Amino acid sequence: MTIRQLSQQAPFTTKDGSTIRSILDLANAPVVNQSLAEATVPAGTATERHYHKVSEEFYFILEGTAEMEVDGEKVDVGPGDAVAIPPGAWHQITGKTEVRFLCCCAPPYAHDDTYFE
Repeated sequence: MTIRQLSQQAPFTTKDGSTIRSILDLANAPVVNQSLAEATVPAGTATERHYHKVSEEFYFILEGTAEMEVDGEKVDVGPGDAVAIPPGAWHQITGKTEVRFLCCCAPPYAHDDTYFE
C-alpha cells in the first residue's frame, strides 16, 4: 500500500505554468498507468495553452472559479466540476479567483508530452 500526504509534497511549476504538488506519480509511487496531482492557478492568471499527444487528463475543481478552454470551447467551472481533456486537445485554465484542482493524467504526466503553439 502506498499513501502520500498532500501537505508533504513539495510544489513545483510545470511546463504550462501551473503550480502543482504531485500526489502519486512515477517519481514517488509504484504507479504505471496514471498520475494524480493538485494544481493551483492564481486569480487573473492562466496556464499556457497547450496539449498532450499521449496523456488524457481529468481536472476536478476543488476551490475557486475559472474559465476552462478545451479546443476553443470555453466554459466557467467551479467546485465539484470535472473536466475531461482528451489527448491532442488544446487546453487552458484561467483563474477568475485562485483555483485549486486535482489533475489526473493517464498515462502519467510528463514534461516531454506537453506541447505549445
